[in-house]
Amino acid sequence: MSRNAFFIGLILAASGLISPPVALVGGLIYGFSCEHSFQPDAKQLSKFLLQASVVGLGFGMNLQQVLHAGRSGFAYTAVSITFAMLFGLALGKLFNVKRRISFLISAGTAICGGSAIAAVAPITNAGEEELAVSLGTIFVLNSVALLTFPGIGTYLHMTQTQFGLWSALAIHDTSSVVGAAAKFGAVALAVGTTVKLARALWIVPMSVGTAMARKSKARVQYPWFILFFCLAAVANTYLPIFRHVYGVLRHLGIIGLTVTLYLIGTGLSRKTLQQVGVRPLLQGVLLWIVVALGSLALIRGGWIHL
Repeated sequence: MSRNAFFIGLILAASGLISPPVALVGGLIYGFSCEHSFQPDAKQLSKFLLQASVVGLGFGMNLQQVLHAGRSGFAYTAVSITFAMLFGLALGKLFNVKRRISFLISAGTAICGGSAIAAVAPITNAGEEELAVSLGTIFVLNSVALLTFPGIGTYLHMTQTQFGLWSALAIHDTSSVVGAAAKFGAVALAVGTTVKLARALWIVPMSVGTAMARKSKARVQYPWFILFFCLAAVANTYLPIFRHVYGVLRHLGIIGLTVTLYLIGTGLSRKTLQQVGVRPLLQGVLLWIVVALGSLALIRGGWIHL
């Protein structure tokens, strides 16, 4: 029964008939009510689909917009990452969270959620339980952000540019940024995706810096999919003759994102929440609230803009 339910949800997510947030809710319902028989495979598939979907969305981007958003968001990104790391580690110490878990949660909040955690976890020699707790904390907060941010943006009468920038600075994972921004509008999607991908590039110096500090020989995982995203934007900008093909690829990117969010939702369960525990979750929640409210206030006040 649970297997049939899983595949029915997967087919619906891939059909294009439901939106990314609806797919996430469907995945969460499955995760909390059914025994997941395909969790390891779903994790692997969601990781690949996220990267492929981002590349597909690149075929709907204009390179000039990508470069402008990347340049404008560089300073904000550097400052916000530094603040999130320092404040997150301080909270971890305050709540007596294990050092590796505290570092992983801070890195996931500061840069790009699960991708950043997956990149630095081998370098820190994090165990399976520590990795599960960190990812569980980030995924829970991602789900909350994806479901609540569009409504908050609408209530506050934010412009699409403001909302896209806020999503990129305040939501952990790229998939959730894209999902929330896509629901808000096309301009929000362009801004949110480009600024978030520019932010994701900080995985590289973060990983290298962590390896140097710990003198680790673990292999650094580079986010190569970002290069392909930029190449897709180059093609869309300077080779308009294939524009009809780009439209199809972009649509496939949206469908891939929808399936990704469904798979992420199915991976969350009561067991996940139990593994997270109170203290790491409290660290993650407080850090996320401070980052979200701080960036929102700066954007609304005109201190951060594109």
